[in-house]
Amino acid sequence: MATLEPPITVKYLDTAAAYDLWSSVYDTDSNFLQALDSLEMASLLPELTSLIASPKPWKLVDLGCGTGRNTVHLVALPDVEVIGLDLSPKMLEVARGRLEAAAPGGGFLLRVFDVSNPGDGVPQGADAVVSTLVLEHVALGVYFAAAAGMLKEGGLLLVTNMHEEMGRISQAGFIDPHTGEKIRPKSYAHSIEEVVAEAGRNGFEVVEGFWERRVTEENWQSFGPRAEKWVGIKVWYGGILRKTATS
Repeated sequence: MATLEPPITVKYLDTAAAYDLWSSVYDTDSNFLQALDSLEMASLLPELTSLIASPKPWKLVDLGCGTGRNTVHLVALPDVEVIGLDLSPKMLEVARGRLEAAAPGGGFLLRVFDVSNPGDGVPQGADAVVSTLVLEHVALGVYFAAAAGMLKEGGLLLVTNMHEEMGRISQAGFIDPHTGEKIRPKSYAHSIEEVVAEAGRNGFEVVEGFWERRVTEENWQSFGPRAEKWVGIKVWYGGILRKTATS
């Protein structure tokens, strides 16, 4: 007789605590959405930098930088100052090790930052902000107000997120290797229409996108085995916005 597996216990934590726990396995737990996002960023980052109109040196902010997956590509650009911000101190520890190996000369700053309670710690005058797979965890009005406060007039925001079609079924989370529990942080299922509308209320206009990506029978293997169960579902969207001169 087959033995039934015990059900997985789901534990909900605040976002900082969840990502502190996640940091030890975040880059190795076969997160297919992260893999898809990295593939998209291979073309989106060059597109972003081609659209920056201001002269160098540039100030670039990675908002919700996590383990530095995108930050490491920003510090590789010439004549830039890079600031990585994240709510989780443990994620920033991983990012620091990655960036120190990639850019031993420095050129970057990492700081704990709560977009929902930024206080007086908001970077000013950025030429561009990169923010991937972060929106899911933040109220839209809070997020876009903070991003607008970081950017100079005409500055650019590259944003990606879990698609609301996926978000209505699931949310970000991981299996804690120590307890076997499913850990989930706070999560929202923001639609593209809601994102564009709230961005507009905070002085942004869409420059490129929004693009949507669906897992298909033809592409799921590119994102890892955990993508197979999402075949037929839209899982990702992204775009580039500009802070207008009137914001």
